[in-house]
Amino acid sequence: MTAAKQKLLDARPLYSGLIRLHILHHAATGGIFGLGMIEELARHGYKLSPGTLYPVLHGLEENGLLRSEEHNLAGKIRRVYRATPAGQRVLKAAKEKVRELFGELLEEKRVIELARTRPRVVAVQAANYRKRSAANASL
Repeated sequence: MTAAKQKLLDARPLYSGLIRLHILHHAATGGIFGLGMIEELARHGYKLSPGTLYPVLHGLEENGLLRSEEHNLAGKIRRVYRATPAGQRVLKAAKEKVRELFGELLEEKRVIELARTRPRVVAVQAANYRKRSAANASL
């Protein structure tokens, strides 16, 4: 495979926002620390090294979305990150955008199946979608 084709197949840049949202979500529900977050992300198929994760955590902290404190956990000093109020607001807004996007992505699969089995239903839904889109565009 050529380097150009490999670059096209590399979806890592698309995942960076999802990883940040994942981190922010966990930091909003409780304290997180680097190694624990690396393990959590690995359970979801993201393979991050400490050299990749820590700059992300530091960037979120610099942007005011996370706050960190050192804690002694089981005899080890850990830097524990929590979402700030600003981070919680950003997460809430992001959840709405993710919900909308995933709705569209998942709806597409349903529409393809409907188009195969019931093309008239898809035609009616498409007409309704165009009406809603036109109404939203005029706002």
